[in-house]
Amino acid sequence: MAQRFAPLLDAPERSSAASGGPFALDRALLDDLADMALKTAKSAGASYADIRLGETTREYSYAKDQRLEHFDERSSRGFGLRVLLGGSWGFYGARRLDAASVREGVARALENARAVQPIQGRPIALEELPAHQAEWIMPMGEDPFAVSTGAKADLLLAICAAARDNGADFCSASLSLAREERLFANSFGARILQTRTRVHPSFTATAIDRAAGRMASRDSLTPARGAGWEYVTGAGLLEEAALAGRQAREKIAAKPVVSGETDVIIDPTNLWLTIHETVGHSTELDRVLGWEANFAGTSFVKPSMLDNLRFGSELMTIIADRSQPGALSTIGYDDDGAPADSAEFRIIDKGVFRNFQMALGQAHYIGLSSSNGCAYADSPTSFPIQRMPNISLAPNPEKCSLDELVGGIEYGIYVVGAGSWSIDQQRDNFQFGGQLFYEIKNGKLGDMLRDGAYQGRTIPFWNSLDGLGDASTYHLDGTFTCGKAEPVQVAPVSHGSPPARFRNVRVLNTSGGA
Repeated sequence: MAQRFAPLLDAPERSSAASGGPFALDRALLDDLADMALKTAKSAGASYADIRLGETTREYSYAKDQRLEHFDERSSRGFGLRVLLGGSWGFYGARRLDAASVREGVARALENARAVQPIQGRPIALEELPAHQAEWIMPMGEDPFAVSTGAKADLLLAICAAARDNGADFCSASLSLAREERLFANSFGARILQTRTRVHPSFTATAIDRAAGRMASRDSLTPARGAGWEYVTGAGLLEEAALAGRQAREKIAAKPVVSGETDVIIDPTNLWLTIHETVGHSTELDRVLGWEANFAGTSFVKPSMLDNLRFGSELMTIIADRSQPGALSTIGYDDDGAPADSAEFRIIDKGVFRNFQMALGQAHYIGLSSSNGCAYADSPTSFPIQRMPNISLAPNPEKCSLDELVGGIEYGIYVVGAGSWSIDQQRDNFQFGGQLFYEIKNGKLGDMLRDGAYQGRTIPFWNSLDGLGDASTYHLDGTFTCGKAEPVQVAPVSHGSPPARFRNVRVLNTSGGA
């Protein structure tokens, strides 16, 4: 069984110690603009000020069947200035990098802070962070932006061909790239230069049975990574596309899932999204405080639950970090200037809720003295808000394979790959689909099933966790585009886990059958 599912669980990682490349912008100019902004803001009465200057570059290519349909690359330079005046934040961002614009930015940020003061319910109180002077360049091999458009198109077309040659009638493939270059400076004396790159190859293979009037698709299970082109070429995409074509064809003939309560084993390629939605978002302090209620929602978790809430079974330990190699939130310092080790903490420890995720100026709202490195702005011109670091389910410290998890089930379902999802505004009631479903009978993995989803409520679901794979079964997944805030910001984040077994989970037949 391990060999049969190896392509689903592991995309090879061929990391390189090579540098991510030099910082492309004029460092001297950015330093001068930062110095001017901070000095001007402080002289005008700001108790604190910080500025982010830099450039974000994105590239997207998309192929369908036998032709490249779309290619786009764009860059956005600018700055974002934040001031604290009289206990209120003021912010101004612009897509320009010149002295006149920065001077105007200081004046506008101060004006915005004064406008907020009459309605400020409770003054913002900042903890003082150490003044780090640092550079952090993400390690990678080949710069994906330096790879020719032709080479990228050839790869996407080859992926489509591999799927079609193995049972798919149609296939689309895409490649998303992003690079961030940032200089951060604040009035505490910090000066931090950082650059990182991420890549996400993806595809969808679709098979059709015209006689039966039925179709089925299988999306790629290769995750996005903080990496260079070497990850894309080493991820086994052609092999996975061929497998996906066969599995899409197999799904058409598979029998449907039968609705009811049953035991499930959830593969890391699916469980990452459940972790993200039920744990990652529910433990964000800004949501708990109601700051995201209008758009992203609130949370069932309350400050009084800290160190009291039994979130899940004793097998459940959820760890936040910014240090996993290749993870999408891995970086040297967050957008408040907090070092990566600030974001090394346990959100859930053996089932008990232990920590919120917090950005600068939030901790005092719940009686704590310091935040924990969870700030991110999706561009230099965006206000930094609380966003997830990498958040992962720790593997079982005891030896436990996928075979052993399956062997503990008389009847159940194995769920692979993320599919459709839905969750309420408080991160309590949820429903998640998948890419592949397999029947488990008498401790053995059996035939493929189709049209499935599982649903539940966050606390009962995680308390039903009774089996967990060990470190050898751990896999890192994630997303480029977690949305939050108004105006909307998108953040990259990774979530790792082993396969996990849950008892008496409500499973649905999504086709409307029994």
